[in-house]
Amino acid sequence: MNYSETVQWLFSQLPMYQRVGQAAYKADLQTTIDLLNAMGNPQNQVVAIHIAGTNGKGSVAHMVASVLQEAGYKTGLYTSPHLKDFRERIKINGQPISEVEVLDFVNKNQTVFEKIKPSFFEMTVALAFTVFAAQKVDIAILETGMGGRLDSTNLCHPLVTAITNISFDHTRFLGNTLTEIAAEKAGIIKENVPIVIGRKQKETSEVFEKTALSKGSLLIYAEENIEIRRVSKPHSAAKYYDIWRGNALYAEQIEAPLAGNYQKENIATALQVLFLLSDTKRFRLEKENIIEGIEETVNNTGLEGRWQILSTNPLTIADTGHNVDGISAIVTQLRETDYEKLHFVLGMVSDKNHEEILALLPKSAQYYFCSPAIPRALNVEILAKKAFEAGLSGHTYSSVRHAYDSAVNNAGSHDLVFVGGSTFVVAEVV
Repeated sequence: MNYSETVQWLFSQLPMYQRVGQAAYKADLQTTIDLLNAMGNPQNQVVAIHIAGTNGKGSVAHMVASVLQEAGYKTGLYTSPHLKDFRERIKINGQPISEVEVLDFVNKNQTVFEKIKPSFFEMTVALAFTVFAAQKVDIAILETGMGGRLDSTNLCHPLVTAITNISFDHTRFLGNTLTEIAAEKAGIIKENVPIVIGRKQKETSEVFEKTALSKGSLLIYAEENIEIRRVSKPHSAAKYYDIWRGNALYAEQIEAPLAGNYQKENIATALQVLFLLSDTKRFRLEKENIIEGIEETVNNTGLEGRWQILSTNPLTIADTGHNVDGISAIVTQLRETDYEKLHFVLGMVSDKNHEEILALLPKSAQYYFCSPAIPRALNVEILAKKAFEAGLSGHTYSSVRHAYDSAVNNAGSHDLVFVGGSTFVVAEVV
């Protein structure tokens, strides 16, 4: 098989949660353990930072990786899902792994796959550990796929762990309350390994604090130690912040690497992770590395899909936020954005809380309903019906591209086109 055929084999032969949903879910780590054992346990050769959470974990992972690259360390980065190319999931110093590495991994391990029958995600995590070990990275930043306790990435050996925030997502697997979801995320907390919690939440704090205490792990709430203050800069489209660590000014006027206001929380979480990593004395991080690394996150790592400006005429923005917490942040930012009319390209997957999400969306917008090209997509006619019941108006389109092209064509020069509702809708546009 060539590279394209190999990736299609990975997608089609074995279930992948992001595409098919519940059929891909496994309720234990035994298959991953067996798979890694068959490969010589490459995860044991990789020093890691492990990041979980409902929203923001990808942004935090990319910021941390960018800083470590600026400091001169060979840095692995594992995230999911990808937007364009499968290899985006596994990067070293911001560059996707080679097609040859993917081909060699699949070809070499066909017999193992047939015997163990791992899921797509389990194979992908094994590929990441294998490449990071072979390439002898200094450190790998690992983002969980879903949850934490039973996530395949949880077999790593971290120096620091982090949990960004907790909201309702994947409830059929993780629980129906924030406390239950937090317990699954808390599964990444390891013995004597410090844990950073991005947001202190009433429903989850006790879970994290009890787990950390039982593990002998230092727990720090990023928001209690680091304050991000917006700096007003007239005539500038960029956002600038002062960084306060405790009562002392740490850095002045850092340019935010990502445009969304919600990124303030992620910046604070990333900084706290980096401060703890520096405290281990295994990694030397100068203040200049940290500031430059945060500011250059997009250039260093290739991160996309977070309040990403696709065009300025008309202003066109895409964001992968897809659950209640993520959509709430998007709606807040839309209210702060200047435009005459909002054209909203909207598609969703089938296993979300559609009614609650749709109730948050602005009723004055013109909607372009569509379905991403995956089995897990919510049928466009069902989406439109639910949207109309929520007081939203618009038309259905046969594809994401058709919806997007129509929105851009209908938008005036002072209008805003927004693309979102699902990572997979954004992926088909960017």
